[in-house]
Amino acid sequence: MTLWEGLAVLLAGVGAGTINAIVGSGTLITFPVLLALGLPPVTANVSNTLGLVPGSVSGVIGYRRELAGQGRRLRRLGTASLFGGLLGAVLLVRLPSEAFDTIVPVLILLALVLVVIQPRVARAVAARRGEGGDPDGGPLLLTGVFLTGIYGGYFGAAQGVLLLALMGMLLQDSMQRINAVKNGLALIVNAVAAVFFLFTSVIDWTAVLLIAAGSVVGGQVGAKVGRRLPAPVLRTVIVVVGLIAVTRLLLG
Repeated sequence: MTLWEGLAVLLAGVGAGTINAIVGSGTLITFPVLLALGLPPVTANVSNTLGLVPGSVSGVIGYRRELAGQGRRLRRLGTASLFGGLLGAVLLVRLPSEAFDTIVPVLILLALVLVVIQPRVARAVAARRGEGGDPDGGPLLLTGVFLTGIYGGYFGAAQGVLLLALMGMLLQDSMQRINAVKNGLALIVNAVAAVFFLFTSVIDWTAVLLIAAGSVVGGQVGAKVGRRLPAPVLRTVIVVVGLIAVTRLLLG
């Protein structure tokens, strides 16, 4: 990896950490960069997952005040995320690499759709909260978090968008407190998948370390000032980068 390639990965990590702390979908920044450097898709995905774990920790720390009093909720939903993330990681390793090459472009396109419709989802979430959501979320939320964990362990782009939509519509709480829980659940999924990958997968450690360093900085930026960034600009960047990734996967 050249100096300029390393810098690109580092900056991608900063961007991913920032976006993940705010809403999620930072993988749509880092994953295409790793593909552009010539990493095989599965290796790029595994290395990206490991690299983003420190950024997830940083985001959780940045939102620690909003997590106060949510220990029971985080333990309950975190258990679903833990088992879902582990299952997703197992599927990534056990399924043939050809399956990943086929499935991931579809998952990226799904993630891009979620990013684009996020404002509409946010309005629906606000309306639902106005009507009064379930303070616990019930079995429906638990199931949704488990399925999102599977998705996150397998690939992970925009799992934060899914979690925000689910919890926002099914919990009775502020979006800032819900976002704090989202960061915690994403950390659990990424961490359990990363531990599994350590023993089962090929990893590019240079990419991991660069993404980790960048995402730690980005997690703090996202928690402190990221909310002030123009949302349309962020969505546009994510969509453009995601489309580049899809094109590379389909043509490569």
